[in-house]
Amino acid sequence: MKIVDVVVTPIAFEDPPLLNSAGVHEPLVLRCVVQLRLENGIVGLGECPGGEAETSRLLTAAQAMKGQDVFATTAARQAVHRALGNATTRVEERDSAWAPLEVAALDAQGKLVGRPVSDLLGGAVREAVPFSAYLFYKWAEHPALDGRPARSDAWGPALDPDGIVTQARRMIDVYGFGSLKLKGGVFPPADEIAAVKALAQAFPGLPLRIDPNAAWGVATSQHAARELVDVLEYLEDPAPGIEGMAQVARSTEIPLATNMVVSNLSHIRPAVEQGAIQILLLDHHLWGGLRRSRDLALLCQAFGIGLSMHSNSHLGISLAAMVHLAASVPELTYACDTHYPWNAADDVIRPGAVRIIEGSVPVPTGPGLGVELDEDVLARLHQAYLRSGRRRRDDTGYMRRVVPDYDATLPRW
Repeated sequence: MKIVDVVVTPIAFEDPPLLNSAGVHEPLVLRCVVQLRLENGIVGLGECPGGEAETSRLLTAAQAMKGQDVFATTAARQAVHRALGNATTRVEERDSAWAPLEVAALDAQGKLVGRPVSDLLGGAVREAVPFSAYLFYKWAEHPALDGRPARSDAWGPALDPDGIVTQARRMIDVYGFGSLKLKGGVFPPADEIAAVKALAQAFPGLPLRIDPNAAWGVATSQHAARELVDVLEYLEDPAPGIEGMAQVARSTEIPLATNMVVSNLSHIRPAVEQGAIQILLLDHHLWGGLRRSRDLALLCQAFGIGLSMHSNSHLGISLAAMVHLAASVPELTYACDTHYPWNAADDVIRPGAVRIIEGSVPVPTGPGLGVELDEDVLARLHQAYLRSGRRRRDDTGYMRRVVPDYDATLPRW
């Protein structure tokens, strides 16, 4: 069955002022939605990070998909890599352009044969995929800038341990999450250690994680690990680089996780040789699709590396793809990350297909991804992208408009 057209639609949707080591989330998230059309009219859906550079690569890749057999994804991937130019783009850029196209192809395949994507990946080994509450330090509102009034949200501020505990309690009450992850690298490490300990006291027995996004140096990471040795399920990307992570790993019993220092296959060998990580966070957007991520799980099993799943701000198409992938990977034994509670209000899919119930998302059983595009919302979010004038994510630049002397250099402590 031939692919006759691929439509790429850049969109923008609202995001709260969530703080991280780079700065703060801007009022709008940039994403792209892919619609891959077959000769019989079936449409497969994909979603990925957006921005001018990402959209340009995706449009080039989309052209290479036309005329391809939707089932011949190996040949289609090779065509995409050739179109992007193996010598002129990094492997991560080629893989990230291919990923939403592969997801859309698998969605279309599933609709053709009447089976969910998880079946195309070998079958689901779990009926629902557990997720972790993703906690953020955050401002009470986006400040008034460029003539735009300040914009608050229902979550309110979270700038200290009490605020983080309150946020976690709401996440648990609304979504039933059974584990908690704090995005760190925002305040001095002592403050963030205190926040994790406050979570442990407020929610005894719940697995806890913190991700400083490489904002801590090796010595600071080692100190934090000593403080939290009996508290954390794992410690994610505390220090920069494979060598830095390896030094921390040698000094603590806490497993170290990453989505930063191991982001393509060339990183696996040095990370394993140096013992830098014990857990890898899968992300099909970064690793080149669902099947390559599924293969990566086997490689991690061979080296004794555990698996969780990374998230960035996303909507329901991406969440559905993440769920189908996680459902088909028996080696994935840690609850996955998701930003979905922060972004679900502006979803481009019709309600009901993906829901967080008691901390897990049931695997969609309909054909393909099991989701349906809401064309009206897609058009509205595309207009929001056009009106915004924004063409790339810039957490640091946005922070500096509020805090002019903000220094994003890492490690910070």
